[in-house]
This record gives sequence, structure tokens and C-alpha cells, in this order.
Amino acid sequence: MQTENLSFRTALWLAVALSLGAAVSLGITRFAYALMLPPMRADLGWSYTLAGAMNTANALGYLLGALATPLLLRRLAPGTLLLAGSVLATLFMALSGFFVTPAPLLAQRLLAGVASALVFVTGGLLAARLGSLHARRSGLLLGLYYGGAGWGISASALLVPAVLARAPGPHAWAWAWWALAGVCALATALLRWPARVLRGLDAAPAAATGASAPQPQQMPAGAHEPASAASASPQEPVSAAAASPQEPASATAAGGASDAAPLRWRALAPALAGYTLFGVGYIGYMTFVVALLREQGASGAAVTVFYALLGLAVLLSSRIWAGLLDRAKGGGALALLNALLGVATVLPALTAWWPVVLASGLLFGGVFLSVVASTTALVRHNLPPTRWALGISAFTIVFAAGQIVGPTVVGWIADGPGGLARGLVFSACALWLGALLAARQKPLGQVPA
Repeated sequence: MQTENLSFRTALWLAVALSLGAAVSLGITRFAYALMLPPMRADLGWSYTLAGAMNTANALGYLLGALATPLLLRRLAPGTLLLAGSVLATLFMALSGFFVTPAPLLAQRLLAGVASALVFVTGGLLAARLGSLHARRSGLLLGLYYGGAGWGISASALLVPAVLARAPGPHAWAWAWWALAGVCALATALLRWPARVLRGLDAAPAAATGASAPQPQQMPAGAHEPASAASASPQEPVSAAAASPQEPASATAAGGASDAAPLRWRALAPALAGYTLFGVGYIGYMTFVVALLREQGASGAAVTVFYALLGLAVLLSSRIWAGLLDRAKGGGALALLNALLGVATVLPALTAWWPVVLASGLLFGGVFLSVVASTTALVRHNLPPTRWALGISAFTIVFAAGQIVGPTVVGWIADGPGGLARGLVFSACALWLGALLAARQKPLGQVPA
């Protein structure tokens, strides 16, 4: 099939199929762990610090995988790397069911994070190139791809409790890992179709991304992480490498620096600091909120409803905030979304009343990927196209640092007085502080040199 002649209907189905990559890499490989934590901690006698370290390892693995992706794309086509990463993610998810000691489980979470980065970044590149074939509707195609994270969260919410309720002992949670690996295997099989059809688009993103390999003065372009979830904002491409070649070179009209001027990192410091604290705060909620609900006496069915609705809210979030991301040229969008996320995070720590808890999940799901999108919008509003990959990479690095630190720190706090509720209060405070810092970010055209 000639990719240049793809009908829009075929492009829609390809985007839906590609979204299984986002489901595997984020929705299942990273976020399904929240559902596994309560039974594993009860069975294995973990502290909350150790439980948090599992997601710290996963976030560290994601960063390493994102850093390695541009180098791998010099040798492998994106479709090939997408499938390889999905196979590896499936393998490491399955292996997690065979160990009960911390060291190998930490290693599995680390390696699963590496594999998930390969899937998420290369899937985002292919989705962006697919969008370039239908430029006027590229936002919808990109939104479908990144919405796959929500499908993965909702599928995990439906699958894990059902498996735990029926699995034999002594380690019933192992069967849930294997069931999730089975879903990843099915998704991998279905990903073969878009990888094959889009093979003709592989060369362009591979060349563009490979050209962005790390230099002494430049962060790796391939590290644009969930950052790419960035494009949870329908109209925002994942990176400069993935952008349509028709993008106007006059992006500086929004107040950005000229191509020749050095990038003023200090001028972006408020937004970078606010985004670091987003990484610290959001991952604490996504790691421990299910454990808190179970401690508060929520039933398995209630947890399933809560987490499934959170995932569905992720699917809708891109359309909700698109207008805000178009209008906000400085740090206003990042500040507002961080503040809302702080409210969502603190609510379950204040009350176990179910309507409030459910509102927390819906608000959190409806906001958190759009925080990532706001940084991509900020980059596009303020930097020329030649600097987009560099700008997104900078936000990716600080985000990764935050989400690497967050789970272990929240777990350590939860092991002390106040338990998990106090840990989520810390997460909310980190998000609110991030909002205050981000609010100080002005459009670069208004920042003194």
C-alpha cells in the first residue's frame, strides 16, 4: 500500500492500532503497577519505601530507554523498534510474576521501563508522521495515539481485580502479571499491521531523530517522553523531528528566540522547575492512590470503577484543554493544570467519602497528560522549529528526574506517621509549589535578555 495515498479512514484505523503502543508502554507497563502494589505489599511484607522504589526503577528505565532511542534509530526503523520494544515489555511484565525477592523485581521494573520508552517514542514518531499525511486532521490522529494510555489504564482496572479474585495462592498477584503480559502480547501482535503499513514512513523520522543524537551542548531529541503524551494536546506534534515539514519557520512570531540566538535556559527556569515538581507529585498519586483506597476500605469493585473512569478521563482530556494550550503563551497553562492536579491528589487524603474520591480520579485523569502537553505547547509558542526537539528534551529530562524521585520519597513519608494520606499531601504540595513557580514563566519575548 502506498502510504502517501492512505485514505483518512485507513489513517484513523492505523492511529487506533498504534494507540496500542501507548496502552502497553504507559497504561499497562507503568500505571498498572498501582493495582498490583496492595496485594504484593501484603504478601511480601514490603515497606512503602520499597513499594515506591519499584516505580522509581521503572521511571529510571524509561529515561534510559528514551536516551537510547535516537542511537537505536540510526540502525533500526521506527516500526521495527516499536515491535521489538513491545515484545520486550511483554517479556519483562511476564517475568515479574516469577520472582518474590526485591532485587529481581526491581530489575524487571527497570527493564520494563526501558522497553516501554522504545515503544512510546517510536509509536509517537509514527503517529506524527501519519498525521503529516492528513495535516488538517493530524490532531485527531495524534490524540487517538496518545489516548491509548487511557485504554491501557482502563483495561488494567478491569483485568487485574478480576484475576486477583480468582487466582490460586500463595502468590495470586503473579497471575495478574501474567494476565497483563498476555494483553501486551495481543497488543504486540496487532501492532504488526501499522508497523508494516507505515514502513514507508520510517526513513524520515529515523533520519530526523538520528540526526539529533546527543551532542556535548545538546540534550537527546529522542528523550521526548510522555512528553510526547505531550500530544495529548491534539494539535501538538511530539517533536521537531516528528513535525510536518510544512510547519512554519516563523514560530518565533509567538515571541520565541531567533534560530541563531543561544537558547536561554535561565529564561525557561520557572517552567522547568514547575514541570520537575509535576513529575514528583503526579507519580506519587499514580503509584499509591489504589493502596490508599484499599486501606480506607474500598472494595475491589469500587477500585475497578475508580481506575477505569480515571483511564476514560485520560481519553477525553486532550479535547478539554486544547483551547487553553492554544492561548497560553507563557506558564499559565502549566500553572493552572498543576494546581488542579494538586486538588485531585489531596482529596483522597482528606476524605474517604466515595463521591469525592471518584471526583478525584476523574479530575486527575482529565488533567495529568495535558500537563505534559502544556510544555510542548510552551516550546512551540516560544522557540523556533529548529529548537523544538531541544526544548522538549529539556522538559523531558527534568520531568524524568521528578518522577524518579517522587515514588520513593512519597513511600518513605508514608512509612512514617500519617501513612499514605500524608504522602499524598506531600505530592499535592509539590504540585502546588510547581504551579506557583510555573506561574512566573513569561513568554520568552517578554523576558529581559
